[in-house]
Amino acid sequence: MSTPRPFSIAAPEDEFTDLRERLRRFRPLPDSPRRPPAGMSAEYLGELVATWRGWDWRSREAWLNGHPQFLVDIDDTTLHYVHLKSGRPDAPALLVMHGWPHTFALQLDFADLLPDFDVVVPSLPGFGFSSAYAGGPITEPRLAATMHALMTDVLGYRRYLTYGEDVTANVNDLIAATYPESVAGVLVTHAHFPTPDERRTLTAPEETAFFQRLDAWGGPNGAYGHVQGTRPDTLAAGLNDSPAGLLAWLTEKLVEWSDTPEGDPRAVERRFSRERILTEAMIYWSTQSIGTSFRSYYEDGNGGEGIPPVDVPASVHIQRHEWDYPESLARRFYRDLRTFERLEEGGHFAVAEVPQAMAERVRAFARDIGVL
Repeated sequence: MSTPRPFSIAAPEDEFTDLRERLRRFRPLPDSPRRPPAGMSAEYLGELVATWRGWDWRSREAWLNGHPQFLVDIDDTTLHYVHLKSGRPDAPALLVMHGWPHTFALQLDFADLLPDFDVVVPSLPGFGFSSAYAGGPITEPRLAATMHALMTDVLGYRRYLTYGEDVTANVNDLIAATYPESVAGVLVTHAHFPTPDERRTLTAPEETAFFQRLDAWGGPNGAYGHVQGTRPDTLAAGLNDSPAGLLAWLTEKLVEWSDTPEGDPRAVERRFSRERILTEAMIYWSTQSIGTSFRSYYEDGNGGEGIPPVDVPASVHIQRHEWDYPESLARRFYRDLRTFERLEEGGHFAVAEVPQAMAERVRAFARDIGVL
């Protein structure tokens, strides 16, 4: 394990020349024969491409670099992270992990609202400015060990709070279950899902109905995961070569998974400004990391193993796309459940969509467990 070294984002100028030329040659999609279109809106994509072509990345790059960033070698990955320090020696530490398709950048508006915390926002291995693991698969226990090492061995925190979503939802639970002596509390917006084998033993009507609804939704809406889990290299070849294709692939999920009305894709900008959307695309493009970001889909995950129940204090806030998640599941898994609520606003990317509301909940939880 190395000593952390400061890092600043500095995309080469020739990279922009190449990007602008590729965007200039963008071929708009023909009008879709489907009503509504199946996937990304061609009209909205055209608007985003036009904005990206003339966008001032250097200004956004300077904003990102206003957040102290570092690189550190942990085992066989070079991990990139933001470390926002409160300046208080007794400030609680909070680990904020992202999922897919987003990057660390989408979590920064939330982190900026917590000046009374030491906030650590890493890029997952293989995402953005973090290198992929050099050997072996990316697994949830491995990610949990890497994140825990960052917080304790690298940064020296004796105890910390943790938050994860999407592909880090299980990582979040694993950290809390595996290292309870170091975890002061776990903040949750994607509450624990039993394994497929465990689900087959469920008998409560509200529990079986929830997973039946998810299974029905996943049929017509889960193609992205199937492709990323079975033909990731073929998909990555197209997305790594076409900025418009990459932008479409990422934005489709922001549109579909955020808490915005269906029908108008532009409504996503009520939750994510166009600048934030293009920031995500630019990070993937400049780091050429879209292919390695798929690794969590086609490698072993958690190997199908269950996660032990979490005994540390937990604060659960159900995001809108899982509005019917049964409270009974949460109470069985999070054995010291301090809060269970269903958010009135905020979808799959809760801390990025409603950062102020979630920052208030972090503070309330920290006060409840006596670390703030």
